[in-house]
Amino acid sequence: MNKTKIAGFTAGLLLLVTSMQAKISLPSVFADHMVLQQKSEVPVWGWGTASATIKVVGSWAPKDTVSVVVRSDGSWETSLKTVEAGGPYTLSFLGDGECQLKDVMLGEVWLCSGQSNMEWTPMSNIDNRDEEIAAANHPDIRFFHIPKRGAATPQNNCEASWAACTPDVMKNTSAVAYFFGRNLQKDLNVPVGLIVSAWGGTPAEVWIPEELVVNDPRIRDAMPGKTYPWWPVEPGVLYNQMINPIVPYALAGAIWYQGESNRDHPDSYGILMKTMIESWRKSFKKDFPFYLVQIAPHTYNSIDNGAALIREHQEWISRTVPGTGMVAVSDCVADVKNIHPTDKQSVGLRLANMALGKTYSRLDFGFESPVFNTLTVNKNKAVISFLHAENGLMCKDKQIVGFRIAGEDGVFEPAKAQIKENTVVVSSPRVKNPVAVQYCFDDATIGNLFNKDGLPVAPFRTDRNWNNE
Repeated sequence: MNKTKIAGFTAGLLLLVTSMQAKISLPSVFADHMVLQQKSEVPVWGWGTASATIKVVGSWAPKDTVSVVVRSDGSWETSLKTVEAGGPYTLSFLGDGECQLKDVMLGEVWLCSGQSNMEWTPMSNIDNRDEEIAAANHPDIRFFHIPKRGAATPQNNCEASWAACTPDVMKNTSAVAYFFGRNLQKDLNVPVGLIVSAWGGTPAEVWIPEELVVNDPRIRDAMPGKTYPWWPVEPGVLYNQMINPIVPYALAGAIWYQGESNRDHPDSYGILMKTMIESWRKSFKKDFPFYLVQIAPHTYNSIDNGAALIREHQEWISRTVPGTGMVAVSDCVADVKNIHPTDKQSVGLRLANMALGKTYSRLDFGFESPVFNTLTVNKNKAVISFLHAENGLMCKDKQIVGFRIAGEDGVFEPAKAQIKENTVVVSSPRVKNPVAVQYCFDDATIGNLFNKDGLPVAPFRTDRNWNNE
């Protein structure tokens, strides 16, 4: 283990020792201004004096006091019922000393994680930056921003605190998380808690318990061989310090924006992400929804088409792992040379709409991008059908771009594409007997094909090979 990547280990150990010595001590995720998941049995835990009895009571239901006896190792854990969204409330801990948390809200809590496009702050440059920052006064949106640290072993605490959304808070946290939370809060009209845990440049392996990576040859043998001074690559180090300290805090769900750093070894990405999602759900003791962002077009200049393959695996995740969904964002890119598109508003909105549709059942349609469904051949033409295009397709320009077609020789030629109701007819005079079709299946091509809900068709190849099981 590279010790430069585990700076949080010593600090975490000190926190553990301190907490076990205190009479009533809580992890930092339990603090003033926090948001607890509404209408749930929320886990509550901490440390105290061995054998002491601790009572926990929320002011939303003062008669529903729960009691728990501190274990011999100084730890305790219980659960507390929450009611429908509201606040502010107090959360009190009595018996081995006394501790009271103030300005506690009940609402919807989401974990926001990934690499730089999730970490990216408004101050790092987003569209309409100054106007967005100035307008970011939302007292019912609360952030818990976990610092970027790694650890060699699972830690039980982190140095973070809850803060209500103000311009000063918003400008230094995740822009995607903010726009996601803003749209959720606006539609649901309940408090929203956003736990931000993201680190630019990181591969997915660092966000998964180490043993799940090293014990699976499909994942282990495809790990990146490089190390970097700016971010860790060792399996599990960020799960240990940036996820485990909040386990098993009650969540409504998780959003994820990552994949760019796995493009050099894309073949394992599908099973890697499936493993991560399942491990998080097991840790948090809930099969919560998990919504991911498909990586955007960018000039990676990759030799093996790794970026396109990552996107393909991301779609596979959304199709095969229960309770997941994917948003496509190819149209949110103004400059393919910029790996950090500045239109974070659309990304957050699409993630929020995905949650509003699939988690909260407040949208019946219009929250899923079209994805490839079937290919049929009619003489020298390939007819492509899509999922999530029931209302039809449209092109925002005179001609559809990004399609290629191949015959049995496997040579792909630029193709003409025409919309016919909710299908696309693809052809080329160079290909008499079509076998396969590709759409924007490369590093950086930005397509212009949309469904009539305004969502871009996700890149695809019809000859895909999802070998993830």
